[in-house]
Amino acid sequence: MRMFVAVVPPEEALEHLDDFLSVRRDAAAFRWTLREQIHVTLAFLEQVEDRQLDDLVERLTRAARKRHAFPTRIAGGGAFPNVAKARVLWAGLELDDVARTELDRAATGARAAASKAGIDVDGQRFRPHLTVARMGRPTGVTEWVEVLDAYAGPTWQARELALVASYLGEGPRKRPRYEVVETFPMSRLD
Repeated sequence: MRMFVAVVPPEEALEHLDDFLSVRRDAAAFRWTLREQIHVTLAFLEQVEDRQLDDLVERLTRAARKRHAFPTRIAGGGAFPNVAKARVLWAGLELDDVARTELDRAATGARAAASKAGIDVDGQRFRPHLTVARMGRPTGVTEWVEVLDAYAGPTWQARELALVASYLGEGPRKRPRYEVVETFPMSRLD
């Protein structure tokens, strides 16, 4: 099974971002990410065997408990690999130093949990972002990054990690269909 571990913004934050983008989407022929598919990937797990799932869930439960909930909001943006030859347009997260540390450690913990459960983990450096669009070919997106740089959504609390199954080609317009398999609460700071 293809899976990933993510922080999923609450519906209010996703709706706010969607409202901001909806009046702008017709200006570009990008493959816009559906609102219900927007998330921050902490660990990508290309192949999880059924026999590994219980161990993964147990390890992710422990990893999440070691992290503290933190405030954030969707703000700003960028492009991968760069604005001149973008393949991905993304929105960012506003994070203070404490929140950035918690998010980085959540990603490290999720990757370690998967690895200890015997699952190969994508080895790319963790760069927190929410993919909002993909391009079919390298495209200049400077103006779009400027638009996203002007965006700041409502503040919300990142309180849990989600283990999500991804079923390729089963979603609308042959996109992946995502299904949350389990959520893992983080500790709260009181």
